[in-house]
Amino acid sequence: MLYLTLFVSAFVSATLLPGSSELLITAMITQGKASLWWIWLAATLGNVLGSCVNYWLGTQLLRFKHKRWFPVSEKSLTKAQQQFNKYGVYSLLFAWLPVVGDPLTVMGGIFKVRFSVFLLLVTLGKGARYLAVIALATSIEKFI
Repeated sequence: MLYLTLFVSAFVSATLLPGSSELLITAMITQGKASLWWIWLAATLGNVLGSCVNYWLGTQLLRFKHKRWFPVSEKSLTKAQQQFNKYGVYSLLFAWLPVVGDPLTVMGGIFKVRFSVFLLLVTLGKGARYLAVIALATSIEKFI
């Protein structure tokens, strides 16, 4: 059940909704009752799937760009595409970053990044991030 809770927390954290799976990971590790492998797998899988939701939302978003209520101007959209093109699809390796990570995954969908490339880059970045979080939490746990 703990792993399912972590999966859901990581999933929500990857969408545009607020969340913090890192706190749950730290709590699970300091309690010492959880497998590090399963923690990593549940968190990474949940977070990547949440990013896939963002990607899908991005693929659907431009259908509404001519609506009066659409929140982004054509000029801003063009500027975002230039920025995304400047740094390339490899910027998706940084989808784990706070604040900019979630919009990056939406832009991946908007700008039609091939899904297999999106999935590979996002998984590598988020998987490495959770390895770092687990390593940090494990070192903290040793001090407690």
